[in-house]
Amino acid sequence: MITIRKSNDRGHAEHGWLDSRFSFSFAEYHDPEHMGFRSLRVINDDHIAPGMGFGMHPHRDMEIFSYVLGGALQHKDSMGNGRVLQPGQIQLMSAGTGVQHSEFNPSKETTHILQIWIVPAKRGLTPGYTEWHPKLEHDRASKVLVISPDGRDGSATIHQDADIFRLLLKAGEQVTHELLPGRGAWLQVARGKLTLDGAAIEAGDGASTETAGSLTLVATSDAEALLFDLA
Repeated sequence: MITIRKSNDRGHAEHGWLDSRFSFSFAEYHDPEHMGFRSLRVINDDHIAPGMGFGMHPHRDMEIFSYVLGGALQHKDSMGNGRVLQPGQIQLMSAGTGVQHSEFNPSKETTHILQIWIVPAKRGLTPGYTEWHPKLEHDRASKVLVISPDGRDGSATIHQDADIFRLLLKAGEQVTHELLPGRGAWLQVARGKLTLDGAAIEAGDGASTETAGSLTLVATSDAEALLFDLA
């Protein structure tokens, strides 16, 4: 069974410099029916105005990553990391026992990111930082592993039993994913339109299932999405 979380049903906050949509409860948006999915706690769809951003602020006991869809994102943290990420790149921070970070739009255009929080398998971990950058061979890859617990295939490393794939599909292109018993899948569409086992979803929509078996995804337009396979 496929459950769809429609884009227009998400929480919304408009701060002038920041336009955010919340798939799950976050900050002042509270929805007891949408508190997360398995270890997936936050999916925020953020548009950040040029020259603006989130000042230095603390986190702990959370795996936090940003996927850049447009513009640029400047990351700084108390571990000494400083990066400017471009579209298609991912930065992942394990907050562990405590870390501070800031995220800023250094460009002259609006930055568009998905920021995701995943609850770690253990609390009190040593803070850490890792990234994923697409390689040339990924430009034509319809499905790429970008985050995993063991960092295999060049993926960024997360402290949770979670495999996360980037989907980049041309109209009419199809991919499959095998969901094993006891696991759950969440699909977050960033751009375009897809069908998941025949269910139509589009940019901003999420779709989930906990039914084991082969999932079939078909792009009905050029599409970009993240697929979460979660214990």
